[in-house]
Amino acid sequence: MSLLEIQERVAVAAIKSGRNPDAVSLIAVSKVQPNARVKSVLDQGQRIFGENKVQEAQGKWPDFRAQYSDIILHLIGPLQTNKVKPALALFDAIHTLDRPKLARKLSTEIQALGHAPQLFIQVNTGQEPQKSGVLPDDLDGFVSQCRNEFDLPIAGLMVIPPINEEPSLHFALLAKLAKRNGLAGLSMGMSSDFESAIALGATHIRVGSAIFGARQPA
Repeated sequence: MSLLEIQERVAVAAIKSGRNPDAVSLIAVSKVQPNARVKSVLDQGQRIFGENKVQEAQGKWPDFRAQYSDIILHLIGPLQTNKVKPALALFDAIHTLDRPKLARKLSTEIQALGHAPQLFIQVNTGQEPQKSGVLPDDLDGFVSQCRNEFDLPIAGLMVIPPINEEPSLHFALLAKLAKRNGLAGLSMGMSSDFESAIALGATHIRVGSAIFGARQPA
């Protein structure tokens, strides 16, 4: 499937939901994709990309940014505290804030840097023990802690629904939690379910295989 086809599907889904297509950011998930594929998508005009690992992104994006100055990078994978400084140097948004220790480290480094990326709190709506994310019952307190104790500008929430459950149930829950906490950003929806995410208010969708094809791990 081409980038243009995905963009058209995004626009149709937004319009059907009574939303402006421009209100939905399409993040092309380029993790473990070869540079030739990434360049092809860049040459088609895509500028917003998502990566899972700081180290992989460090090896890929400085060269691309030298050629395309308007690239916007989102970190959509787990962030270790010892990678916060390089992450802040590279990424425009971080979608995986999920614990006080990370919030404290981000706060310290952001204050030293003088500017902050967009920050999304990952929510474990399925309460899966193997998955990162704040539990729904703990979210209100964590949002308050991030704002008041760590002075972090929280942009929104992010979710990865359980693979064996209806994703729209989790998208609806995320939207409810965001509204309750006065958060506008909703990072939700991937290649197989982004249209239902858009219908439920997604502001950022993370699409990889539908744009790039199957991943090619090194």
